[in-house]
Amino acid sequence: MVSVGSKALASTTSMDYESYKHGSRRSNKGMSRKPNKGGVGSHTYHSNKPSTLKDTNTFFTSPSRVRKQVDPETTKYFSEIANLFESDGVELEERSVLCANALEETRGREFEIATDYILSHTLETILQGCDVDHLCAFLQSCANDFPFIAMDRSGSHVAETAIKSLSVHLQYEDVHPLVEGALTMICKVIAANSVDVMRNCYGSHVLRTLLCLCKGVPLDQSGYYFSKSATVLAERLNMKEFPSKIHDATNFQSGFPNLLNLLVSEMIKHATKCIKTLQVDRFSSLVFQTTLRVLAGNNEELLRIIPILLGCTDKNNAEGNYIATTIVPALLNLLKESEFCHLMEAVLEVSPDALFNELFTKLFRNSLFELSSHQHGNFVVQALISHASNQNLMDLIWEELGPNMEDLLKMGRSGVVASLIAASERLHINEHKCCKVLAETVCLADESPKWIVPRLLFLDSYFTCEDKSNWSWQSGAKMHVMGSLILQAIFRFRSEYIQPYITSITSMEVAHVLEAVRDARGSHVIEAFLCSGASGKQKCKLVTKLRRHFGELALNSSGAFTIEKCFTACNLSLREAIVSEVLAVRSELSKTKQGSYLSRKLDVDGFAANPHHWRSKQTSKESTYKDFYATFGSSDAKSTKNDDFLADTSSNISNPKAVKEVRKEIDQSLGSGAPFLSMHGSKRNAKKAKQKNKKNVQIGGDDDNSSRKKKRSDKEKVESGYDIAASATAMKTVKKRQRDGEVSEASTKKLKA
Repeated sequence: MVSVGSKALASTTSMDYESYKHGSRRSNKGMSRKPNKGGVGSHTYHSNKPSTLKDTNTFFTSPSRVRKQVDPETTKYFSEIANLFESDGVELEERSVLCANALEETRGREFEIATDYILSHTLETILQGCDVDHLCAFLQSCANDFPFIAMDRSGSHVAETAIKSLSVHLQYEDVHPLVEGALTMICKVIAANSVDVMRNCYGSHVLRTLLCLCKGVPLDQSGYYFSKSATVLAERLNMKEFPSKIHDATNFQSGFPNLLNLLVSEMIKHATKCIKTLQVDRFSSLVFQTTLRVLAGNNEELLRIIPILLGCTDKNNAEGNYIATTIVPALLNLLKESEFCHLMEAVLEVSPDALFNELFTKLFRNSLFELSSHQHGNFVVQALISHASNQNLMDLIWEELGPNMEDLLKMGRSGVVASLIAASERLHINEHKCCKVLAETVCLADESPKWIVPRLLFLDSYFTCEDKSNWSWQSGAKMHVMGSLILQAIFRFRSEYIQPYITSITSMEVAHVLEAVRDARGSHVIEAFLCSGASGKQKCKLVTKLRRHFGELALNSSGAFTIEKCFTACNLSLREAIVSEVLAVRSELSKTKQGSYLSRKLDVDGFAANPHHWRSKQTSKESTYKDFYATFGSSDAKSTKNDDFLADTSSNISNPKAVKEVRKEIDQSLGSGAPFLSMHGSKRNAKKAKQKNKKNVQIGGDDDNSSRKKKRSDKEKVESGYDIAASATAMKTVKKRQRDGEVSEASTKKLKA
């Protein structure tokens, strides 16, 4: 189960990264509709003015077309249909017939109706409600006009709706030949006009949708193919898994690979003639990015088209010669252009290893610091670092950028530093160097390490301060996006590498810790520390500073998730302090969005009903966790995770035999493929039940509320902590098993005795 906290982290990181890039990079806004001044049926020219596309030896003119007036009778007919749809007075079967008749009326006038601002809305509704036969007939009828429809601000919505409606019908195998026939006509016409379509702000969006349909991408998964490279920085910093170069197509629809190859081949063939202009064109860049993503994993095709997109006209594609040395200077200049940078990020994302390594050797090596210094080029360097796949390559990158970490931060290129740290952690190379150099960058040699975390939280403030020795905590100021993300990455390193950072965060003043928890970015840093490899004692030292403020923080959207991490990381006495303070604000907490989740996580109701029983459950839960990690955890887990568990062992009342039995339960669940502890309350072989009756009684199970148990996920079962030591619960379990015929009458008498 993904916690609410992790969802909040993903969304916050996404917004933070957009604000981080704002001002230095363009945003890719979706298509919006604006009414034509001429109104319904008026004579208007095609919304896109004729434009020229100049290249060294080529001159292109984007065609325009005059839209004829829609006759009043057709306008009235479509208005009546729109009124019927809005009134919901049409049943499903009648709606299909009505849509079919309406599409018949558009025959020969598809362009005029589709590009009319008002009628196009009705046509979209009709296309969504018609059957696949009439939908394909509509597309075949307007195939020659489809590029012009796609390049119109109203028509583009109609074209995209038609393509998406086809995607919905692809779930039925028998319609594939019919759909393929219609798509073949559309793809051929679009391919012939691909340069004009891809350069048009509306047409480029339709073309990307068409590429996704041919690939077989479901509508709910198309966001990745339409996004700019690494829209969410969390992907680059290992906080969220970014899509693999070879996408898992098991959930894809059965696309049309032949049509995809046809469309891409023709599109690239026409683009080759004017590639220098298209490389820096905003909308063409977006089309090329989608093209690369739908071809991810098709190395043969990628090795053919990527050199063309980079400007290589030489057809010598032997390994080691994909990129001509002569174009390298031009590419370095292009890496300072915003649109080409986005394209290069997508290239690095999908490039096969051979091409990726050649790009690094010929283009990026010995130029990394210069590119990192540029407002656009630094994003390409981030992509390069994030997609580096081996330690040798990462070592070469570190040689150029590692010693220049301070200069990069001074220039405001903290994204490069964050990517460098995340890649070092991912590939397990130069980890100690990263932590050491970063600490030395923000903390002078004669200073206490306590300033490391605060200065990274206010990164820009520190580096713009003239007298850094007199820098102080910026109370009330927003914490730095990249500084927060860098610290989150740092706290994923092994504990022996991050001791100065641990010392720093545990040395923060109470007021500063509280301010950090209240800040969305600062709270993520506190949570990252509480999930790190620091010892339980160090974590408790920080949690203690929040005492008498847990109730207040629980009502804060950011603070609530931090409290959850505090509760998990600290010992029993601190847990009791947390739940006591949260209990005091239970009524107010229930009114907040996160209140229900936090109350369930801390078992506030259980504590209010019976504190002693609550302590018993917490103790049993920790004993189970300790034994689980001792038995199944890795060496790292054993060395770090155990410190997070119960420190007050004096109150640990769990039975050693019960813990041993839990091991057997885990072994059985793993052997059967069932989740951990999922065997509790399930039917077992009667003979085995008799042999293990006594042990089963000792471990028991929390089966007193079967309806709640069915609703909870497996992970929640483990986290909620079954009361292994509670004899009352054990008796309930025995009675349940007795009803199932699993416990003999004689053994039951022994239990009652």
